[in-house]
Amino acid sequence: MSRRNHALAAFVTGLLVVTGVSAGTASATPAIPGADKQAVAWAGRMLRGMSLEEKVGQLFVADVWGKFADQADPGNQSKYGVDTPAEVVQRYHPGGVIYFNNAGTDNVDDPAQVARLSNGLQRAALSSGAHVPLIVSIDQEGGRVTRIAAPATEYPASMAVGAGRSVEDARQLATINGRELRAMGINQDFAPDADVNSNPLNPIIGSRSFSADPALTGQLVAAEVAGYQDSGPATQTVSSAAKHFPGHGDAATDSHTGLPVISRTEQQWRDIDLPPFQAAIKAGIDVIMTAHITVPSLDPSGEPATLSKPIMTGILRNELGYDGVVVTDSLQMAGVRQMHPDSEIPVLALEAGVDQMLMPPDLGVAIKGVLDAVKSGRLTEQRIDQSVLRILELKFKRGILAEPLVNEQAVNRVVGTPAHLAAIQQLTDRTTTVLRNDAGLLPLKNPGKVLVTGWNNPSYPGYPAEPVATLAKQLGGTAVSTGASPTADQIGQAVAAAQQSDTVVVLTNGLRTSTAQQDLVQGLLATGKPVVAVTIQEPYDPGYADVPTWVATYDWRDVTMRSLAKVLLGQISPQGKLPVSIPAGSDGRTILYPFGTGLTW
Repeated sequence: MSRRNHALAAFVTGLLVVTGVSAGTASATPAIPGADKQAVAWAGRMLRGMSLEEKVGQLFVADVWGKFADQADPGNQSKYGVDTPAEVVQRYHPGGVIYFNNAGTDNVDDPAQVARLSNGLQRAALSSGAHVPLIVSIDQEGGRVTRIAAPATEYPASMAVGAGRSVEDARQLATINGRELRAMGINQDFAPDADVNSNPLNPIIGSRSFSADPALTGQLVAAEVAGYQDSGPATQTVSSAAKHFPGHGDAATDSHTGLPVISRTEQQWRDIDLPPFQAAIKAGIDVIMTAHITVPSLDPSGEPATLSKPIMTGILRNELGYDGVVVTDSLQMAGVRQMHPDSEIPVLALEAGVDQMLMPPDLGVAIKGVLDAVKSGRLTEQRIDQSVLRILELKFKRGILAEPLVNEQAVNRVVGTPAHLAAIQQLTDRTTTVLRNDAGLLPLKNPGKVLVTGWNNPSYPGYPAEPVATLAKQLGGTAVSTGASPTADQIGQAVAAAQQSDTVVVLTNGLRTSTAQQDLVQGLLATGKPVVAVTIQEPYDPGYADVPTWVATYDWRDVTMRSLAKVLLGQISPQGKLPVSIPAGSDGRTILYPFGTGLTW
């Protein structure tokens, strides 16, 4: 350990000694009596030594540019007026940071690099401001919302877990995910998604949800919360966040681009959307994330739920008795920015009962807005203290205070291990769902020359999506990708290849909005060759194409394509059961494949 790391360790130990708690005790706080009292005591002592500016900084989670703490990037200069991620932390002393792997705010290369970034940012936090370590967060849900891919372990989508119907599988997935994240210095995962995807037209949730069934969703949410938070000492687990309260599952608009209106009655909301969040609270969830949606039956003001006191305080705090941390969804999203200026939104969120604000468009403006509200008397410093105490208590009980740094040399001994990969492969093998097998084509006993074609999007943010090639390799076939929006020439090439093949597997993703993909499917069927259609993200594509053989996988990760190949070849029997109902077309009145559908052999 370097001299600087020794100094940091001594500093953290000193903080713990002040509170009368040893570092060893703090690392296991969730499992010992009095842990909450110790967290409260430490947080109170720490709070009394913080300036107002330092306390307000704790209320924000910042996005930073760069893969190393000392890496200069124009994105930091443009947004924060400093060059490096470390300087962002030192200047604004935020309570947390969040990692992404998309163009621009790209923080992810490989697990060892992520661990180095985390340690660098923690050192910046511990050497500046109030010397409080960071909550380091990420959206690592599985499926299409995956920020860190191979060589880390990849996970199937939540809806695939819903198809598997196994509480133990859900808990195991979260346990492995949490341990790998913590080894990389990430101590909070914005997962699981507790939304009930009751609207097949939902443009943003879909397979991120476990199910359209509230009870099943609640069971799996509770299981993942336990896996993330209760699967070992605090320093080996991560803080879990259920999202998006009060429930994003019935939205027909993407809150990144607009403000969805949820037209449920209050009773419908209580019957459908509420149960998974109740299950999360009962399971001891650390954090609940808000939704930028408006629910007139719960608050007729038209304010998004993020800024609604009747929803955040009246329901979440008072009725449900939740006293953990409430964090907003990203404040860069259009759903929360339509009615108020950016300087006002954090103030309104605090007034509503929120504790922490995620990714404000301008952190300086957001902090100034809160400080001005305190100076004017609109917000009291006691109100700020209330939220900061919750944040500090979370840092204590989750072991972030005890061990803010990770062993960079040990990352590969935890992340992407053969045991983790095998465990996730086995549970993914239980999720593939066969919806239709009219001609008895499956399993493929003598497939002959196999063509795999259809959806493939190499430019998928942060991860080249190549399921066509992956599946073709597993099946020993030929890959002819046609992309997300195939041209007439691409369709022609795929059809010509099909005519020279014995069996065709076509991957679809979003048939409802892609007439070109529909044309591809029809062109392949017209060849007269046996066609297996696979909907590889949202399971609703079979409502838009009449194919005698339909399979659903819920995502297109490599681990999922390997499971699909095993089912197609008859190496394993399909076990997945539909966690939603699939309607015919967009009207939703005729159900083609009801909840629970799942053929086997």
